[in-house]
Amino acid sequence: MRLKFIPPLMPTLVETPPAGDDWIHEVKFDGYRSQLIIDEDGTRIYTRNGHDWTAKYRDLVKEADSLGAESAIVDGEIIVLNGAGLSDFGELRKAITRRQHDLYFVAFDLLHLNGHDLRDMALEERREILASMIEPGGRIQFSEPLPGEASAIFHLVDQAGLEGMVSKRRDSKYRSGPSTNWLKAKCYSVDEYELLGVEREAGKPAFALMAERGTGRYVGSAFINSRGAIRDRLWKRVQEHAGPPPKGMKRPATQWVKPGLIGRVKHLRGEEDLRHASLQDFREEDATRLK
Repeated sequence: MRLKFIPPLMPTLVETPPAGDDWIHEVKFDGYRSQLIIDEDGTRIYTRNGHDWTAKYRDLVKEADSLGAESAIVDGEIIVLNGAGLSDFGELRKAITRRQHDLYFVAFDLLHLNGHDLRDMALEERREILASMIEPGGRIQFSEPLPGEASAIFHLVDQAGLEGMVSKRRDSKYRSGPSTNWLKAKCYSVDEYELLGVEREAGKPAFALMAERGTGRYVGSAFINSRGAIRDRLWKRVQEHAGPPPKGMKRPATQWVKPGLIGRVKHLRGEEDLRHASLQDFREEDATRLK
């Protein structure tokens, strides 16, 4: 029987991980959420949206034989590791096209096995079966639970430079779509971006529009504290060095600025664009550029 792709269960974003013994905590890996399907037609790997990317993951498809399953559906994340041993989203795209041997499939849930639908089983039981199928040291790895109390784990995850953690109810069934049975708590990073302008509307929060340094690619907006000294200093700078809008950008209520202002932005780690971002400070990249 040919198995069909199952839309994934999507965790809910929370500020802090849940406390108590009812939860299993895991590292939130910085990669591509993927689904590995084994059946009589062979092995296939799908993206989180159900696109067949089997051809892109040739080495991992071969590695699936090590699971020893006649048929299976495994939920996981495809990652590549950097020099520090952390999952690196930036390197992932390069590895898919040029370094297949550097890819790992980190498995964290088992939805189907040898003709049996396991989604009504408790998560803890599904994961126990999955762990028994995976041989250590291969390209398919098991997402090990993190021992300890939730807040202490989160602190260590943050200190290690990881993206965050996912907490899952031990007794939960697997249901596709958004769920509060899985919760993700993400860590923050502070990075520098080029300031494009400031968006201000009466009665609304002000936002700094930011771009990736070097490429000029717009990455999103960062909240500006309405009562901070930074806001007043920034607005004065923007007015003094007003410039034309970047090519192709049309935003009402935005005061654009000449290149040369760099903003320090606190934002959620592991996102391609800025999320939950706030401007911490700003500086001039090169004073001569603003004159």
